[in-house]
Amino acid sequence: MSIAPRAALRPAAHEPQAAPRLSRFIRDNAEPILAEWETFARSLPGGGAMDVTALRDHAKEMLLVIAGDLERPQSDRAQDEKARGERDAGEARSTTAAQEHGTGRFGSGFTVGQMVAEFRALRASVTRLWLAEDAGGARTDLTDLIRFNEAIDQAIAESVSRFSQAVARTQERFLSILSHDLRTPLGAIITSTRFMLDAGGLEEPNRTLVARASSSARRMNQMVLDLVEFTRTRLDDAIPVVRAEVDGRRLVHDVVLEIAASYPDSVVQVETGGDLSGAWDADRLAQALTNLVGNAVQHGTPGRPIRVSARGVADEVTLSVHNEGPPIPAEQQAAIFQEGQRVGGRAAAADRRHQGLGLYIVERIVAAHGGGVSVRSSAVEGTTFTIRLPRRP
Repeated sequence: MSIAPRAALRPAAHEPQAAPRLSRFIRDNAEPILAEWETFARSLPGGGAMDVTALRDHAKEMLLVIAGDLERPQSDRAQDEKARGERDAGEARSTTAAQEHGTGRFGSGFTVGQMVAEFRALRASVTRLWLAEDAGGARTDLTDLIRFNEAIDQAIAESVSRFSQAVARTQERFLSILSHDLRTPLGAIITSTRFMLDAGGLEEPNRTLVARASSSARRMNQMVLDLVEFTRTRLDDAIPVVRAEVDGRRLVHDVVLEIAASYPDSVVQVETGGDLSGAWDADRLAQALTNLVGNAVQHGTPGRPIRVSARGVADEVTLSVHNEGPPIPAEQQAAIFQEGQRVGGRAAAADRRHQGLGLYIVERIVAAHGGGVSVRSSAVEGTTFTIRLPRRP
């Protein structure tokens, strides 16, 4: 980055041999500083197509805000709050130039790294041009430099925060549209294959192929449902539930019958006992239990039974799903209900298809009912997921 000639700078009024205060220097030499910053910004990928006028306005306003900040007295407490980010602009306050810059850079296709590089260039331009003004290098205002760097850091934090929010909103919108649009063709596949299987008349290997397509479509549909719930929880951090009286025994048997239809080669055993009634959202609980049983089928040892049990005790009902197979490593069990965590205990190379959202959705549904879900897994005992539900809110 080239430094503007000394003649291009308009020296601020100051005593001979003394560097001007940084705030006055920024105000008097904003254009040379911005010209150097613009040259750097244009050199970045995507910079040639940027809206120069708008983004120069952001940068100039940021410089003027920083200059004003340098001119105001700052207590030790205020400096400490700024260092911890407590002086950064919040969402409830008026949008700052730094926040607008973050939004603008996202819209221009910049990356976070490129945007931060701009701020580094702005910092370097101001510092070098100011030091160049003090030809002898005999005297600089260290306090001004410290406060200037703090102000730049604050502007970076505000820009990155707004940039990240824009990225998150775009991702959520994309996921929502994608999941919605996928459900229609998947529904057509599920309905058509089920009709062909129920109608009969298919000979092997056609029947096996159609059954496999039907099972795969159902799994894909469940992934889409999980994606819909995931985007909803990312926006609201809660899954809405509509409570009504539910017969837990019937709910468990309905889920197992549905799993048996989707996975005809699997063996699912059911054990129930006690009072299994409660005020819950039946559809949500069925979704959570389906995720757990489906997970057990996929990760359990082929040919070995999946055991589903439901027990009613006092004011609580517990639902458990057990499978034999590779255990979940102990170090992964604590975080297994977090979004994006892998499910099984298989080697890393085979895990990519297990990066589902099913267990995260289970935890969110159970939490919405005021309950909890846990996992216990070992090579000897197998893997057991347990849901504990209060009967009433």
